[in-house]
Formats: sequence, C-alpha cells, structure tokens
Amino acid sequence: MRVLFAGTPAVAVPSLDALIEAGFDVVAVLTRPDAPLGRKRILTPSPVAARAAELGIEIIHAAKVDAEVTARIAAVAPDVAAIVAYGGLIPRAALEVPRHGWVNLHFSLLPAWRGAAPVQRAVIAGDDVTGAVTFRLEEGLDTGPVFGTLTETVHPGDTAGALLERLSHSGAALLAQTLSAIDAGKSVALPQQGDVSLAPKLSLEDGRLDWRQPALAIGRRARGVTPEPGAWTMLEGQRIKLEPVLPAPEASALPPGQLALDGKRVVVGTGSHPVELTRIQPAGKKMMAAADWARGQATLESVVFE
Repeated sequence: MRVLFAGTPAVAVPSLDALIEAGFDVVAVLTRPDAPLGRKRILTPSPVAARAAELGIEIIHAAKVDAEVTARIAAVAPDVAAIVAYGGLIPRAALEVPRHGWVNLHFSLLPAWRGAAPVQRAVIAGDDVTGAVTFRLEEGLDTGPVFGTLTETVHPGDTAGALLERLSHSGAALLAQTLSAIDAGKSVALPQQGDVSLAPKLSLEDGRLDWRQPALAIGRRARGVTPEPGAWTMLEGQRIKLEPVLPAPEASALPPGQLALDGKRVVVGTGSHPVELTRIQPAGKKMMAAADWARGQATLESVVFE
C-alpha cells in the first residue's frame, strides 16, 4: 500500500520508522518548512524531514496545504495518508485524495483532549491514565471515528516530554497495525464516545507557576509544561526558568512564593505545603542545581518568587 506520511517533530519519527519497518511503501513525506533554530537562527530541517532524507523519501515542505501542495500529494498517488503531529490543517480537497483517506495518530483517548497539546494538558489536569488513538481525519478538530486505541499509565513523576516519548513508540506500533488492517480490508472505525475536552496549544504564559495554588497543582503544571514551553516564575522583574518541582510536605509551612532552606533542600511556599526546587535557570545564565543557585543568594529567606 502506498502511504503519504505527514509529520514534523521528533515525536513523529518513530511512526515513520514503524511504517517503513512494516513494509509499507512510503512514497512521500509532508512536513513543515525548515525553521531557524538556536541563537544563530540557522535554518534546520524538521526531525521528520531529516529522517526522510536519510531514507531517500521524497519530501514535500509546506506550512499550509493549499491547491499546489494538494496537487503534489495527488501526484504521488497515495492509497492512504498517515498523519502524526504535522502542525497544520488538512483541507477537504486534500482529505479526498487518498482512496482510504487520512489516518491520524493522536496522543489522547479521544474525545478527551482534542487539540494540539493533549499530553501536556493530561499531565496538568492530573489524569491517571491517557493513551493514543488512530482515527479517520475529518475537517472537524479531532472528531473522526476511531480505528484503534491503546492506554498508558501516567506515572507520578512523568513530565509531558517523558510521557510523550513513550506514547510516540507505542503509538507508532498502533499506527502500523491500523494501516495493515485497512490494507487487509479488516478495519472498523467507530464513532467517538464520552465527554469532550479540549487541549489547545500551550503558550508561554501557561508555564508560569502560581505559588498561591496547592503544591499538587503546581507540580502537575511544572511537569506538564516540561520541556515546552517550560516552567517559570518572576524574581525581581526577571523571568526565572525552573525544572519540575518535588513535593516537600514535611517542610515547615511558608507563605506562597517564599523561599527557604530545609536542610540541603531549597523549598518554596505554595497554597498548601512547600515544594522542593530541583534546578533553576536565572536570566542570562545556564540551568543549575537549586542548591548551587541558593548559595549565591545573600539571604535566601528574603527571596520571594512572584
């Protein structure tokens, strides 16, 4: 079966590899254009584009699937299109090109967390279980009928990045299985059932920690925004980046945002019990252990995160 693969970030690469390993004829890859990265803003191919180049697969770079891009997709004559985190909408004209349509691998248990940041939102919300589904792509936002489902436990220390890494591999196998069933004429897509929740893309502001919230909520948010957009707070008018915090219920109570030493640990007050800081990146400096940063503060007890 001839497959068009659409994807952009590193999380989509395992799916591309899984389709190749399963013997599908991946005739082209649709991915976002090269983007400037790093301090020098060097134009860099997407992880999917880089992998496709290694595999010798034709690459269609497109920020938007317009009539010209749709014609290029039609020219490679795919039987089906597989899409994993491409990062753009697929219009009706393109949806109608492959005879078996488009199959989307989505990292949530639809209809929960429809949108661009399902794993991040699941961690922030404190979900105990999440997963991935393959579904038939429609013009609606993640509304199509579901082919296959897998579940994944959300561990207490999971960051969004760690959870997404696991799902990218288990989901890749699910995608290959779904396309195999479609190829064999044995696929069944069932309507989504359950309560709908939305997972819009995270903004920088979503990473700001509100120390007035309970420690549990702060910990979930810090893990949910790691690695992107990252957790942060304000100190004396400057943005301070933070790695995920740890619960410290046995530490002495502190006002929200107030820092203190608890033995060798650096703790900060919340709306409930304190949390322990792990690593901190002050403005203009590298990420460092919280204890090392604390030694550079004249009086830690006078430091209050905003």
